[in-house]
Amino acid sequence: MSFKVVLVLLMILMTKGETCHPNDHRALIDFKNGIHYDSSFRLEKWKGQDCCKWEGILCDNITLRVTQLNLPGFLTMYDAPAQTTMDGLLSTSIALLTSLEVLDLGGLLELKGQIPPLIGNLTKLRKLFLSTNRFSGPVPDSIGKLYKLEEMYLNENSFSGSLPFSLGSLRSLRKLDLSSNKFSGSIPDSVVNLVNLEILSLQENFLTGHIPENIGNLHVLQNLDISNNFLTGRIPFSINKFNSISSIFLGNNQLEGEIPFPSSPGQMPSLVFVNLNDNNLTGTLPSFFGHLNSLQRLSLANNQLEGSLPSNLGDLKALAMLYLSGNRLSGKLPRSIGLLTQLEILNISDNMIEGPLPLEMSSLTNLQLLHLSFNHLNLSSIPTWLADLPSLTNLHLAGCGIQDEIPGYLENGARRFQEFDLSANHLIGSIPGWLGRFHYLYHLNLSVNSLSSKIPNTITNLGDLGVLDLHSNMLSGPVNLLFQMQSRFENGGLTFLDLSDNNFSNDIEQTDLGTQQRIEYLNLSHNFLNGKLPTTIGKLQSLQTLDLSYNQFTSILPESLANASILERLKLQKNQFTGRIPDGFLKLTKLKELNLSDNLLSGNIPFGEPLLNFPKSSYSGNKGLCGKPLATCTPHSQ
Repeated sequence: MSFKVVLVLLMILMTKGETCHPNDHRALIDFKNGIHYDSSFRLEKWKGQDCCKWEGILCDNITLRVTQLNLPGFLTMYDAPAQTTMDGLLSTSIALLTSLEVLDLGGLLELKGQIPPLIGNLTKLRKLFLSTNRFSGPVPDSIGKLYKLEEMYLNENSFSGSLPFSLGSLRSLRKLDLSSNKFSGSIPDSVVNLVNLEILSLQENFLTGHIPENIGNLHVLQNLDISNNFLTGRIPFSINKFNSISSIFLGNNQLEGEIPFPSSPGQMPSLVFVNLNDNNLTGTLPSFFGHLNSLQRLSLANNQLEGSLPSNLGDLKALAMLYLSGNRLSGKLPRSIGLLTQLEILNISDNMIEGPLPLEMSSLTNLQLLHLSFNHLNLSSIPTWLADLPSLTNLHLAGCGIQDEIPGYLENGARRFQEFDLSANHLIGSIPGWLGRFHYLYHLNLSVNSLSSKIPNTITNLGDLGVLDLHSNMLSGPVNLLFQMQSRFENGGLTFLDLSDNNFSNDIEQTDLGTQQRIEYLNLSHNFLNGKLPTTIGKLQSLQTLDLSYNQFTSILPESLANASILERLKLQKNQFTGRIPDGFLKLTKLKELNLSDNLLSGNIPFGEPLLNFPKSSYSGNKGLCGKPLATCTPHSQ
């Protein structure tokens, strides 16, 4: 009898009885029984014995063994994308699916339990997706028996314990993502055996120890992210071994040591992204950075690098983003920086770079974001060519030693600027009225200067303005117009307003604060504002910080203030507020900081949280005030 005849007879026999292997059927029924809620109702359709016809199940046409269990949380329902949920425990019987090649339970949000210890029985498994759930416990050593595994995503769970040494046996693995868990201990040295690995993501865990010494053996690695851990020591690998690497991210660790990059041209020809920010890297920026001809993004921010920028920086012809902020770099910017014609973002703030800026920077026609704040530039004046850069939208020159008035030629950028920061300089004179032409401006910071006069009325034209910081100047006049600004967008408007430490002195009682309902931070402290607080202050539903301290406000505290229900910081000290503290203040359950001291308040402090949680100093200096945490009220004081 031929093989084909036997196969046909076998198929006929199976179609007359069960078409699902008993072990597979048991495993799937046990899985279903472990789930007590399925918002997609897929498991509800799992009925009968023919599991190969169940939704999310795929079987081999010949053996009729289950090869795929596909129940991802994100799927298409009614021709639209939908997030679905399964709540329950992952059955250990899943290990009975010994012909399984794909197991996808990712993104179900509420799926719990552990990876079964016998998962090593699934020797045919190629893809394991369990991300974005609530799994916990360790990854079992038997995971190392999955020799055919190509992709494993366990990210965004609560897995814990050490990474098993057996991971190094997964020689077919191309993508490994264990990020956003609670793994601890060291990265096993066996990881260097994963010679086919393209993506390695271990960020946001509690890993300690050193990076494996021979991690440079991963020749085809394209993306390495081990940020947000507690790793120590130097970066041990010779990066020039990564012939195809396209991204390295080692941020937010405690790594130490110098940066070992290739020392001759032609090495690392495919390197596109280098991100080593937020570490403790030391040393200088070596000149062989210029050999990385394909580099598009270089981020070394927030380390301890020192010395000058290499003179051959301009050889990085493909460079689009350069982040060097928060280091100890010194010297002048090299003239070759003008050769970076593809550069879009340049951030070297918080260093010790010296001026003047090279005129060659005027050739950076694609530059969009320029952050030079807090260096030793001592610019005295802003170079005229800065305002003519055709793509520039964000200009940050805080703490650069700029003097005199805000120059008029900056008006040339009126149609482009979205962020404009000249804070912590030596500017004098008035805020120019032409700023009202910056129709796309979202962030304006002129704080910590010596600007005087009034705020120009044209500022009400800034319909996109979300952040306005003018604190620590000598500005005067009314502040009402800032609350008259109308956003051109339905969800627009100021979110941050700081006018503190100025000479504003008007009465704001009639001001309609309700026009700025998106404001989260409002600081008018250390001025000469007087009169009553407007009752419309209760309309600020998004307000988290309110500081009106050190002014001359009188009257009672408005009951409507209690409507600002998410308020976290309330500072009203050093005014002349009178009357009782409104009982409605007990509704401010988010309050973390409160200061009502040195006013004329009286009566009993409303009893209850959060008012009970603050110290006596929050209420001191109010002679008529009593009750916890101050002295007990007498009948006369009540």
